[in-house]
Amino acid sequence: MRGRRGPVLAGVGVAVLALLLVVLLVLPKMNEVASAREELDEARSEQQTLESQVRALEDAREAAGAARRTIAEVDQLIPPTADQPGMILLLQNAAVAAGLDLVTVTPSNPVFVEEAGFSSITVSVTGNGSYFDVAEFMFKIETLPRAAKTLALALAPGGEETGVTTTFGSPELAMTATIELYTSDTSAGPGSIPGPTTEAPPEAGA
Repeated sequence: MRGRRGPVLAGVGVAVLALLLVVLLVLPKMNEVASAREELDEARSEQQTLESQVRALEDAREAAGAARRTIAEVDQLIPPTADQPGMILLLQNAAVAAGLDLVTVTPSNPVFVEEAGFSSITVSVTGNGSYFDVAEFMFKIETLPRAAKTLALALAPGGEETGVTTTFGSPELAMTATIELYTSDTSAGPGSIPGPTTEAPPEAGA
C-alpha cells in the first residue's frame, strides 16, 4: 500500500503545483491580456473618434473658403454702412452708362426693417433721356454690385417743349424713380437701436 501511495501523492503534488502555477502565473497573465485588449479597444475607439474629428475639421476648413466668399458677397450687396456717397456714385455711373441725363439723386434717412433685420434707404431719382435710356438705366439698377430695387417709375414728356427728341430721334422723357437700397447697419434709421441721431450738430465756431 505504501508503494502505491507514493505515486498518488506525487501526482497530487504535481497537480497542486500545476494549480499553483496557474493561479500565480497564468491567471495574472490572462488578466493582463484582458486588460491589454480593453485598452486596445479603447485606443481604437479613441482613434476612430479622433479620425472623425480630423475629417470634420478638414471639411470645415474646405467650407471656410466658400463661407468667406459668401460673406464678402453679402457685404457687397448689403454693406455694413449706409455709405451714401458710394451709393450716389453707383447711381450716377449707372445713368452715365445708360446714356441718361441724371438731374437729381435724393437719398432719405435709413429706416430699420425689424422683420428683415437690416435698414433700407429710399432714393428719389430724376433724369431725362429716351425710353431706351430709361430702360437701360432700370436694367443697370437691378444689376448693381449693391442690392437695389426699383419701387416706382413715372415717365412724362421731357424738354422745355413737348415733342423734343433725343440725338437718335427718340422722344425725350422726364423720368422720376424711387429706388430702394439696403445696409446691414441696424443702428441706423427710425425704429433702430440706439436709433437715429436727433441732436442738432454744433454751429460753426461754437
